[in-house]
Amino acid sequence: MNSETISVLLADDHAVVRQGTRELLDREEGIRVIAEASDGKEAVQKAIKERPDVVVMDFAMPELNGIEATRQIKAVAPGIAILVLTAYDSNQYVFAFLEAGAAGYLLKDVQVDELVEAIKAVHAGESMLHPAIARKVIDRFAHPGEQASGVSTPLDQLTERELE
Repeated sequence: MNSETISVLLADDHAVVRQGTRELLDREEGIRVIAEASDGKEAVQKAIKERPDVVVMDFAMPELNGIEATRQIKAVAPGIAILVLTAYDSNQYVFAFLEAGAAGYLLKDVQVDELVEAIKAVHAGESMLHPAIARKVIDRFAHPGEQASGVSTPLDQLTERELE
C-alpha cells in the first residue's frame, strides 16, 4: 500500500452493509479497506492490531456499542480517525460520539462520493458532519443552555467567548 492510500476498518454488525461498503470503497483510488469488524469489541481489537488510518463505525453493534468502541480506540490510538456511519441521528448519540472522539458523523443515507469525501477529510484531520447532524451541533451552540435531549456535554460549559 503506498503512502497516499488511506487504510480503512469497517465496523458494522450487518454483513451486507460491510460487504457493500467494502465493494464501493475498493473501487475508489486512494482508499483500501484492510479489515472488517462485526461488533464493537472486535472493532477495538482490530483497530489496535491493524492501525488503520480511519475506522468507519456504526452505533448499534453487539458486545460493545460504537460509542464505547470509539472511546476505547481513541484512548489507545488517538491518531486513528473515527467516522461514524449510522442510521441513528438522536442528539444523545451524536454528542456522545463526538465527545468520545469521533471526527465525523454521517447517516447511512449518504451517497458514496460523500462517504469517500468524509473518509478523506477525517484522515486529513478535518471534521465531516451530515447536514442534519451539523444542524444539531449548530443548534447546540446557538442554545447552549437548552438540553432537549437531557444530555450534558462539555460544550455546555464554554463561555460565550469560547463558543465564538
